[in-house]
Amino acid sequence: MTYVICEPCVDVKDTACVDVCPVDCIHPTPDNEEFFEEEVQLYIDPEECIDCGVCEPECPVEAIYAEDDVPEEWESFTEKNADFFAA
Repeated sequence: MTYVICEPCVDVKDTACVDVCPVDCIHPTPDNEEFFEEEVQLYIDPEECIDCGVCEPECPVEAIYAEDDVPEEWESFTEKNADFFAA
């Protein structure tokens, strides 16, 4: 299982989750300023996520969910997160 960043992150991109992730699976990061500015939200790499959950409580807009707990209206974000890393 993985965690998924959903719609509340769009146009917010608060990086508190990036700072606490022990495996650096949340991207893009502000370290790559141009790429960070191009994206509308942050994404979690489903292949690298270790399902530790430390990112979830850090999100100030409550955009992060365990894959099995993603609200129905945001289910498309599970694929969006994976697609970001497939490209």
